[in-house]
Amino acid sequence: MTMVRTMAVLLAGIALVLLPSASGLGATPPVGAAGVVPAAPPGPLLGFTAASAVPQRALEARFDSLLRRDGMRDWMQRLTSHPHPVGSPQGRRNAEFLAGLLRSWGYDAAIEEFQVLFPTPRVRLLEMTAPERFVASLQEGSLREDATSGQTAEQLPLYNAYSIDGDVTGELVYVNHGVPADYEELERRGIDVRGRIVLARYGGSWRGIKPKVAAEHGAVGCVLFSDPAEDGYARGDVYPKGGYRNERSGQRGSVMEMPLYPGDPLTPGLGATSDAKRLARRDAPTLTRIPVLPISYGDALPFLRALGGPVAPAAWRGALPVTYHLGPGPARVHLKLEFDWRLVPACDVIARLAGAERPDEWIIRGNHHDAWVYGATDPVSGAVAVLAEARAVGELARQGWRPRRTLVYALWDGEEEGLLGSTEWAETHADELRAKAAVYLNSDSNSRGFFQAGGSQTLETFLTQALRDVTDPEKGVSVLQRARALAIVQGSPEDRKDARERGDLRLSALGSGSDFTPFLQHLGIPSLNMGYGGEEDYGQYHSIYDSFDHFTRFCDPDFAYGITLAQTSGRLTLRLADADVLPFAFGGLSEAVGRYVKELGKLADDLRDEGAEKDRRIAEGSYAGAADPRRTFVAPKPEPPVPYLNFAPLQNAVTRLEQSARACDEALRFRLGEDGAPPDDATQRALDGVLMQVEHAMTRPAGLPRRPWYVHHVYAPGFYTGYSVKTLPGVREAIEQKDWKEAEEEVGVTAGVLEACAAQIDRATALLQGTGPR
Repeated sequence: MTMVRTMAVLLAGIALVLLPSASGLGATPPVGAAGVVPAAPPGPLLGFTAASAVPQRALEARFDSLLRRDGMRDWMQRLTSHPHPVGSPQGRRNAEFLAGLLRSWGYDAAIEEFQVLFPTPRVRLLEMTAPERFVASLQEGSLREDATSGQTAEQLPLYNAYSIDGDVTGELVYVNHGVPADYEELERRGIDVRGRIVLARYGGSWRGIKPKVAAEHGAVGCVLFSDPAEDGYARGDVYPKGGYRNERSGQRGSVMEMPLYPGDPLTPGLGATSDAKRLARRDAPTLTRIPVLPISYGDALPFLRALGGPVAPAAWRGALPVTYHLGPGPARVHLKLEFDWRLVPACDVIARLAGAERPDEWIIRGNHHDAWVYGATDPVSGAVAVLAEARAVGELARQGWRPRRTLVYALWDGEEEGLLGSTEWAETHADELRAKAAVYLNSDSNSRGFFQAGGSQTLETFLTQALRDVTDPEKGVSVLQRARALAIVQGSPEDRKDARERGDLRLSALGSGSDFTPFLQHLGIPSLNMGYGGEEDYGQYHSIYDSFDHFTRFCDPDFAYGITLAQTSGRLTLRLADADVLPFAFGGLSEAVGRYVKELGKLADDLRDEGAEKDRRIAEGSYAGAADPRRTFVAPKPEPPVPYLNFAPLQNAVTRLEQSARACDEALRFRLGEDGAPPDDATQRALDGVLMQVEHAMTRPAGLPRRPWYVHHVYAPGFYTGYSVKTLPGVREAIEQKDWKEAEEEVGVTAGVLEACAAQIDRATALLQGTGPR
């Protein structure tokens, strides 16, 4: 599901950003004048004493020697030989194959099955009835250069899962990306979508936001298309000559309203076991309110060509050879959809390697195995890296090593439809996971290029140290150095300064889009989402051409970055498994939260300034005076002034959090350093128990306003962005929606959460200083 593809996305916040560690733990040398970090002796390992770090590095060298590329290629070819969406025969066969591999490597592996709602299409019709007749083909077509593309009887057709059934007709309106700001622009031009069908291009938000916002504005249907400006010929040669989307390729995908809750629509908050109590389908709030269908840009072109009305703003124009008009009409469209609404099995593969000393502390490593069709890049490229890692770890165990903590390898089903497998497993085992899960490590798609990650800021120093020890296969420098070089060459001035002067990473905050969501945002488990990319030619997201043939030509032909991902995640897994103390540091967390609070103040100030300027323009008649008299223009209406909010509770809580983080990081550095007395085993176990609860302290059982499934109060997917994160979401989204009463209330709620987080960190400090209970 995750799309972390292009260099632009990489530099826009999904990729890691290099920042200092407030504690200085594990900082790497600054970049020199030539932009290259000089070689340095191995530094300390967070969570390990100096004595423990030596055998740990030796273990990782053995691990590297056990990784094999040939298996990755063979596994991908087998797993992508047939379509394997959730509930399909091939999906089950793949799950059984994966479980068998893991058992053969020494794991206690089994398939855990859930019954989930998964609609597939019976009827798909999209036609233009005026000013001329055109029927969309809704077909992608086989290619002789792509061996699996001709399996048409097995492929799911182009459609959006969790669209409702519908038979609607109306004038067409082009709405750009279909996000709230686009409808504000249409309103200024006097264009109303009520009773009409909207045409939106992919991009700008997660796809499920587009029908949601369209319905809120009164549209009766929604059609989505992949504009070549996003991933087609404007980016490079199209498939099969190049890797990018051709005129028939389309993007399937879920339009479930995941900002309410992910997972099975009929069992919110409960595991979708066979005997689970289910909502009636009519009562499931995550289904769309209007029918929605995706099409290729070849099918979209006749609709765009037939549109009249005003010319679209410059930023709304894509790369198709036509003038983009807004409508409404004269294009008139008929959309008819019917679905087979069935419960199907989601087959999660769960494999365990029991910990020798702390079996009730779990390190979970996950990637999904299902795909909309073949899914070579999304997700099998990541899944085969997990397999390579698990095989090497299993071989270490066969040779006599045992992890201190329990390792859980998970290959999820049903991720594409809405994080079905991971969510249902997490909900089913919620109490046990809250007590035992220490960290969740996730990957999804993987390709050539640069390391990119998001996650809990408590993992920043830990991750930085691992990246310092992994070599980029193309450049021969560490992947940390290469990420820094990218920031220097293509980043903002702030990125360049950070890359040259600062050591540790600041991870981007996580919204949604892959299987970390239930662990982080529903259960409060520290999480990391990672992968490589940015140099691939990939325009086949969720199409039939995301295939083995495509991947081995355009994404990672020799699986070099598959091995690099296995080396990266393997180090993280092994260090988490064997650290004397869980390797968390808190300076990055306190710094990030402080920045988020400052952003809230700026957001409110900007809205206030914008409102005042708008009111002034209305009063002086500037809008009317500047408008083109030959074009429709509706002047904006005055709004109530933005009040001054009291952010003092949040600011005080941040100060407390900063003090607590500094004290704990200093105590960790001293007790695990060469000059300190390492904590004894009993203290280490007690400390792990306290540290595991720090992320939990950022949650509240009541959850966020109007979406109680999301209990994390520092990170959540945006209600109107879907994948993209909203930090301190209770306050931020109240401000964005101009609900000032709720904003004031959420300031107090969020401040209380941050105070509770600081208090939990203080408990760890007390243990380190010998003053806390064990």
